[in-house]
This record gives sequence, structure tokens and C-alpha cells, in this order.
Amino acid sequence: MRLSTSRTETRDLGLAWLALTLGFTLLLTDLGSIARGFNADAFVGTFVAAFGTAGAGFLLHELAHKLVAQRYGYPAEFRADYEMLAVTIASGALGFLFAAPGAVHVRGRVDDRTNGVVALAGPATNLALFALFVPVSLVAGDGFIGYAASLGVFVNALLAAFNLAPYGPLDGRKVLAWNRRVYAVVLVVAVAVAAYSFLSL
Repeated sequence: MRLSTSRTETRDLGLAWLALTLGFTLLLTDLGSIARGFNADAFVGTFVAAFGTAGAGFLLHELAHKLVAQRYGYPAEFRADYEMLAVTIASGALGFLFAAPGAVHVRGRVDDRTNGVVALAGPATNLALFALFVPVSLVAGDGFIGYAASLGVFVNALLAAFNLAPYGPLDGRKVLAWNRRVYAVVLVVAVAVAAYSFLSL
């Protein structure tokens, strides 16, 4: 199936990817050290690592929602929330990260099962990326690849667990409304994955 998109969606995905990458970069950067002397190499290295892990984790999460919705026959496109783009960047600079730069909007009357499956596709993608990054982080050592893989482990675990919270517009609420057993299983996996990622920092 061809993944249909638009210029507006492509622009919004790019802006959200950039904002999330910058938010994570600022979160991982010691701003006090910047005041004492900016280390451009360290900042760029962190940005590149975050771009390929945090940014890609977010992008693939949203594209998974979109692809599954379109496979069910529903028009779906990502739209950035421009106020939340600023919040994402600012929160990273303040030492925490509230990452909600936008969402995929599905048009049409969607039943609970379809809505739940579409919602589950995002966290499931992050869990798959977590599984991909773990072995790389274990064998890559202390160089840049090892650092980027470890960041990929942490970020994707965080994205999966955060989005499964059964609150507001987050994916967890839609999965729970569809199937409590599926939600419970995936939530346990996501919490275990998040615990692993924090303990391995």
C-alpha cells in the first residue's frame, strides 16, 4: 500500500522531528558547561545521536499510526502543534522533557477496535526499536555508536511507556477502550522496558 502524504504533513513532521531532537539535545546537555565554554563537538554529537534515535523513534511512531489507519481505509495525516513544539524545546532546556509536538489525525467514524489497533501501532513500533537498539548498545562499546544506541534504548522505552498512559489523547486510553487484556500485556512490557532503560543508564 502506498503511503499518501501532503506537503503540509511533510513540513509538520520535519518541524516536529527537529523540535524533539533539539529538546532531547538540550536535555542531555549540561547548560552550565555551555556558560563556562561551549563545546561545539559535544553538542553536535548529541544532536546527531538524538536526531537518529529520539527523532526517528518519534517519526516512525507517528508513521505507524498513519500507515495502520490508511490500511483500514481511513484518511490520516500528522499535524504539528506549534505551541507544543516550543514547549518541547523549552522543557528540554529546563531539565525535563514534555514531548508532545503533534499527532496523527484520523478522519471518519472509527470504531473502538480500529482506533485501538491504530493507537497500539505507535508504542509497538517504539518497543520494536528498543529491541533493535539493545544488542547494539551491548556490543558497541563506549564510542559514538554505543552512545547513540544507548540513547535509542532509553528514548524508545520512554516513548512507549509515556504514550501508553491511559490519559487524554494518549495511545493508552484508546488501547484500553478497545481491549483491557491487550492493554495490560503491552503496558507490563513497556514498564519493564522503561525500568531496564533507567537501570542501564
